[in-house]
Amino acid sequence: MKNLLNAILTGLLPLLAMASMALPAAAQTPARPNIVLIVSDDQGWKDVGFHGSDIATPSLDKLAAGGARLESYYAQPMCTPTRAALMSGRYPHRYGLQTLVIPSNARYGLPTDEKLLPAVLAEAGYRTAIVGKWHLGHAERKYWPLQRGFQHQYGALLGEIDYFTHTAHGVRDWYRQEKPLKETGYATELIGNEAVRWLKGQNAKQPFFLYLAFTAPHAPYQAPQRWLDRYKHIADRDRRAYAAMISSMDEQIGRVVATLEAKGLRDNTLIVFHSDNGGPRDARFTGEIDMSGSKIPADNGPWRDGKGSLYEGGVRVVALANWPGRIPAGTVVEAPLHAVDLMPTFAALAGASLAGTKPLDGLDQWAALAEGKPSARSEVVIGVEPFRAALRDGDWKLVWQATLPSRVELYDLKTDPGEKNNLAAAQPERVARMQARLQAQAQEAAPPLIFKEAMGVVQPTLFGAVATPDNAPAPR
Repeated sequence: MKNLLNAILTGLLPLLAMASMALPAAAQTPARPNIVLIVSDDQGWKDVGFHGSDIATPSLDKLAAGGARLESYYAQPMCTPTRAALMSGRYPHRYGLQTLVIPSNARYGLPTDEKLLPAVLAEAGYRTAIVGKWHLGHAERKYWPLQRGFQHQYGALLGEIDYFTHTAHGVRDWYRQEKPLKETGYATELIGNEAVRWLKGQNAKQPFFLYLAFTAPHAPYQAPQRWLDRYKHIADRDRRAYAAMISSMDEQIGRVVATLEAKGLRDNTLIVFHSDNGGPRDARFTGEIDMSGSKIPADNGPWRDGKGSLYEGGVRVVALANWPGRIPAGTVVEAPLHAVDLMPTFAALAGASLAGTKPLDGLDQWAALAEGKPSARSEVVIGVEPFRAALRDGDWKLVWQATLPSRVELYDLKTDPGEKNNLAAAQPERVARMQARLQAQAQEAAPPLIFKEAMGVVQPTLFGAVATPDNAPAPR
């Protein structure tokens, strides 16, 4: 019997040792992360402290220092296309949202046969909320956030509002749970208040996805007096207000982070921040406010041009990712990433199924963010429209103006990040290959919905209904 017991123990000891070695690793495996995606509106690449700006952004600077600065992060050149890309995981030319933005009098929206990120995460058991700007369709309720996978909604449906009256064209554009909401306050602070309120209702038992979409610092350039006073040394009125708007937004981001910390949720929360496009450098792209006689305040640093452009200033945007203990502090990711990558990256971390989505253009980029590995992509389709297109392949970038007079430009971003030296004439074979790639993408593209509507006979009105300033419009 003694020999039998010894034999059993001898056999069990290695198994027990293996189990004891496995336990710490299992204990260190994090639960599915909470995800907070923060998007600013029309913010210049340089307009953060960690890129050397004189605009104070201590909250964003702390997140960047404690996580990863994404220095080759691409969005689309304008608002609606970027928001469509990050929500769908697909380039916007796939479904007709590649050109301009959805106007306030439009009837179309992000097509309802596109399965969106919040729906994917909700099916995986996540609580989902949008706080802030939507701008992916407003004329019919089928396009609204609660019909697209979000369980909580607060904020504006359109692309541009007055920060104090919350109106566009004299009509209030402010909702909670898709019901018209009348309240007083500065939009950026109200968005922060709602985000904090919603987060306080969450717990560690159920993961959540918060899409925190600020309207700042999009025009009109408005800010509370206390913030304007902090920048009274800036002589230009619009630059002063613009700086105040960014600092106000940064303060609200700090409140969100503090709320996560107070609830013990910070260590298992991934925070991603980026702008929806480069800061405007052309008065035609500041929005409906007339900036033609003013100095445009956004600063895109070393990048050429700005919002609306396919050059780097329009599409390479300020971005960061932070997850304590999972993304090493001080990481700088130079490899190219794109807004379409968020859906597959978030879905993989959440253990969510992508069943029901159309073929994604996005790629899971977690290894590039957390492990220092190369980007999962070498190619970035920057834009495909009937009249222009752009492609990055490795360090090479092609910008193609297709309408007459046509123009083809080729840049080596490694040696010429400011896109000053056009090498197209010296690299005809490379140009031909990249043009062929863009032609293939164009063959698969849907016609821009804004063109289809412009050529139609309908006469849309704001939100599809006539409304008075004190009565929010009824959806069609």
